[in-house]
Amino acid sequence: MVMFENKVVLVTGGAGFIGSNSCETLLNAHNKVICFDNFATGSKKNIEEFLTHPDFTLITGDIRNLDDCKKSIEGADYVLHLAALGSVPRSINDPIITNEVNISGFLNMLVAARDAKIKRFVYAASSSTYGDSVSLPKVEDVIGNPLSPYAITKYVNELYADIFQRCYGLDTIGLRYFNVFGRKQDPNGAYAAVIPKFVLQLMQHESPVINGNGEYSRDFTYIDNVLQINLLALSTTNKTALNTVYNVAYGESTTINELVACLKEYVGEYDKKITTIPIAHGPNRAGDIPHSLASIEKAKKLLCYNPQYSLKKGLKEAVKWYRENLKP
Repeated sequence: MVMFENKVVLVTGGAGFIGSNSCETLLNAHNKVICFDNFATGSKKNIEEFLTHPDFTLITGDIRNLDDCKKSIEGADYVLHLAALGSVPRSINDPIITNEVNISGFLNMLVAARDAKIKRFVYAASSSTYGDSVSLPKVEDVIGNPLSPYAITKYVNELYADIFQRCYGLDTIGLRYFNVFGRKQDPNGAYAAVIPKFVLQLMQHESPVINGNGEYSRDFTYIDNVLQINLLALSTTNKTALNTVYNVAYGESTTINELVACLKEYVGEYDKKITTIPIAHGPNRAGDIPHSLASIEKAKKLLCYNPQYSLKKGLKEAVKWYRENLKP
């Protein structure tokens, strides 16, 4: 069990999928949490249960506004920066706003953290940084050329974090999340993540549409693995673990075809008709990395990361939550 308590942590994007789960974990560990969100992609519903918690504070604002960032960080000891516009397709459709939020907003938060003398700035990096590198598994110091505006923004975040440590002494840790899934992940909208989207479609007896032939592969990562490493990154006393980036994954590769087969089986346990639903295929998406598999050796060694949820174990938990909370 990670010991991290009696701290004040600012969680940007705290009403989002990973953010709201992180707020809950930090509150359960007896910390004070400041949630900073503009609800562009996050939801009040995700944090509704915390609004009356004595150690929870909600600040509505935008990371693109430096004054909002400085207001949100007042009194905080640590920052868990999760606010961003995700989605490769969204960044291709609107690279300007993705840049404004993910780069300008990130820089604002770094400046606010520097000025507030924050003890540590932990931020969401991305597996998209590996770009067109064909080497597998993905190792932190071997990256390729980015394949989307989103990937560029997340790589620039890493460069800025490094510069702020070198120039201002701000300690940072970047976490390259790999295809995170689990409770509170939104299945709706044009840029919905694939797992909740497919689950909802199956529950509605619709055919999920796989981009391409389904042989692209991903290292799907259950939310509880992410929550574990978030706490480890915030709490580590290992100085050599600071000011670098880590892969956050389970370390297991799964094709989209294999994923859908698992989903049909697990959702089909509640409704046998689902097991017979045919799967449709569409064109490949621009900017998608063909294959993604993480080496998690660095995180294991320096942060003592020990993920407990394989894809199948996580999917069973996630499907149960989706069944209870999604309305087909």
